[in-house]
Amino acid sequence: MKNNTWAKTLLYTYKYLERVAQAIDDLVEEHALHSFYYSSIENNDAERVSKKIISLIERKKRLINIKVLVDKCLENCNPKSASILIEKYMDNDRAEDIAMRNNLSMRTYFRRLADGEDSFSSLMTRFGFSDKKLCEYLKDENWIKEVYNGFDKTNKAELDLDLF
Repeated sequence: MKNNTWAKTLLYTYKYLERVAQAIDDLVEEHALHSFYYSSIENNDAERVSKKIISLIERKKRLINIKVLVDKCLENCNPKSASILIEKYMDNDRAEDIAMRNNLSMRTYFRRLADGEDSFSSLMTRFGFSDKKLCEYLKDENWIKEVYNGFDKTNKAELDLDLF
């Protein structure tokens, strides 16, 4: 079984990316507007404020790139697989509901979900975002790392169960 932790993580966090990007925009605006008032404080000089704003903008660019990556991968997936991935990770629908809506047995649903995750992971790698690259690229996004670690624990538990 292939480890699709990054695929699951990015699909799950997708719905939050726009909100986080908007919050970053708000922080940039706040830093820019308030920098005038605090310029006399030595910890908030123009260089420091500029570096903080640039850092926030770079962070937003990374999140937008991840959003584009997810969109691109879903567009290139089999439409049925993409639909199941969206329902499972973005909409948080229950497996039983997804299987029923798609007229699938539970066994077929789980097989298609696994195939979709594998396909999504392969597409991410094809578009230049291997597991290693994603670890480095998103190393400062603690909220995404927490989701990743949650899925990683689940994968480890599933692997342990497979041994019995």
